[in-house]
Amino acid sequence: QVQLVESGGGSVQAGESLRLSCAASESTGCMTWFRQPAGKEREAVAAISMGGSAGHVNSVRGRFIISRDNAKNTLYLHMNTLKPEDTAMYYCAAKSTFQPGCGGDWEIPRLFSYWGHGTQVTVSS
Repeated sequence: QVQLVESGGGSVQAGESLRLSCAASESTGCMTWFRQPAGKEREAVAAISMGGSAGHVNSVRGRFIISRDNAKNTLYLHMNTLKPEDTAMYYCAAKSTFQPGCGGDWEIPRLFSYWGHGTQVTVSS
């Protein structure tokens, strides 16, 4: 069973930056960052394949960058120019190494087998 542990969340002012990390206990396939604002549904933010191909949703494209270090089994989310609407609990999710690519369905939470417990990001105006 893959264990995922997120870190790096916090409270910042609008316009500032944060870097989230997600440490995996072993190698994984496609990895995705999701977020869930209070009282709302979980939504995808960005995904990256084992080979490094990445995708970002429109609301964060140009501000957030997903990356991964396979040697360290660690996923990152570099978040720049943060906005109050980015406030949410951020989760990392992963598929097994049998699914190295993310394909066109990386925005669907139920397709991911492994989840972290989340890290809170709060952006004030």
